[in-house]
Amino acid sequence: MTQDENTTPAQPCEDEQSLSEILQIRRDKLSKLADEGRDPFAVTKYRRTAYSADISEGFDTLENSVVSVAGRVMAKRGMGKAIFVDIADAKGTIQLYYRLNDAGEQTFEDVRKLDIGDIIGATGYVFKTRTGEISVHCDTAALLAKSLRPLPEKYHGLTDKELKYRQRYVDLIMNAQTRRTFEIRTAFIKHVRAFLDARGYMEVDTPVLNTISGGATARPFITRHNTLGIDMYMRIATELHLKRLIVGGIERVYEIGRIFRNEGMDTKHNPEFTTVELYEAYTDYNGMMQLFEELLSSAAMNILGEYSLTWQGSEINLAPGWKRMTMADAVLEHTGVDFMSLGSAEEAVRAAGSLCVKAREGAEATWGGLLYECFDACVESKLIQPVFITDYPVEVSPLAKKITSDPRLTERFELFICGNEMGNAFSELNDPIDQMERFKRQAELRNSGDDEAGMMDEDYVNALEYGLPPTGGLGIGLDRCVMMLTDNSSIRDVILFPTMKPLGV
Repeated sequence: MTQDENTTPAQPCEDEQSLSEILQIRRDKLSKLADEGRDPFAVTKYRRTAYSADISEGFDTLENSVVSVAGRVMAKRGMGKAIFVDIADAKGTIQLYYRLNDAGEQTFEDVRKLDIGDIIGATGYVFKTRTGEISVHCDTAALLAKSLRPLPEKYHGLTDKELKYRQRYVDLIMNAQTRRTFEIRTAFIKHVRAFLDARGYMEVDTPVLNTISGGATARPFITRHNTLGIDMYMRIATELHLKRLIVGGIERVYEIGRIFRNEGMDTKHNPEFTTVELYEAYTDYNGMMQLFEELLSSAAMNILGEYSLTWQGSEINLAPGWKRMTMADAVLEHTGVDFMSLGSAEEAVRAAGSLCVKAREGAEATWGGLLYECFDACVESKLIQPVFITDYPVEVSPLAKKITSDPRLTERFELFICGNEMGNAFSELNDPIDQMERFKRQAELRNSGDDEAGMMDEDYVNALEYGLPPTGGLGIGLDRCVMMLTDNSSIRDVILFPTMKPLGV
């Protein structure tokens, strides 16, 4: 019996030589099949009548019925004149049972030569073994695709993190929890759509390529449009186009889309990620707070069956009734520094310095900017249970409406759970004159070396001049929500194909 004809799950290769031997053995098997006129890659389709879960869940109805199944060989055990084969399909696993006297010599020999990872189809009747395991007693075995590479050892799966991300296809084959993560991701996105659709929102698509970068404070990716002969920017947000649609009379609008930011990579950030941005006329950031709370709490109940979950070792309660507090109050509570009592930028610099915090490189040291930096450095990581942090400084909120009683602040909030920012919302600025001045300020900062500052968008100001009704807007990081729902600590675990540095670079 050759190394690759073992009846146990494939073992990890000890070195490149043993891997090469296995690869050659499998290719030799494929060549022999082709010489016999049985090339598995020539098969175009297979008629499957039942999935593994259909058989397991419907055994009382299907017992003794003939079914056709298909899937990947995950394990194989030989017992004299009987062979047991476990195959995995999209809904789980099922055991196939082959007996020499029933299957015949050719089929039995074909099954014996199967490798772990091969994809097969089989027909037989549903029964229970002596040990009570629901199985299919088969008399056929159609090889539908030959696996030319060995899978990782079954009982440990693919555990190398970097390899999991680079070879997600192997990760999905071996790790049921990975598949569950992406099933939850899809369920969550479906929930978001259904939630918004039921409230009269209209889903739209807006450009990924733009002539300017706007809608957020972030460094963009730059590309070249050869026909137009201009540089273009991959979008860092969908905000400005969506608010143009509010001007146009689409009073409730949203987009689920990919966003691209040319920034650092860590457990919370990937250069491309997915958001939903939504805008509603005639409401404000308080309306967005209520909507966000209802969306996330209902997602937990609908997908997980309860409001409570564990994330990064903390028990999180998503039952409605989340805490709300201003950014200044949060800084005061966690650091003892009362920014609302400070009257100048100089006082803010001294207060921030006492916390070892200073203005972001390239940015001016202002009262509002330092309040935000102190929150970011000293408070954010301590916010475990859901909390809406409100009233952000105007310096870091160029698209939000000012608070009338204190124009240093804006009607803006972010939701934090387990130290992660989950979403961002404003009462949208609809004064075109104020907006033009803020764009000018952002342009000045950009010209001074702040490559995350926004650009002037004269067409957006032009749109505002036609009249934007009072509007609430909300942007949600879908990847981080999925991280929470699946108890993953890295954004790479919830993106099927995260950005990776090429091997050897």
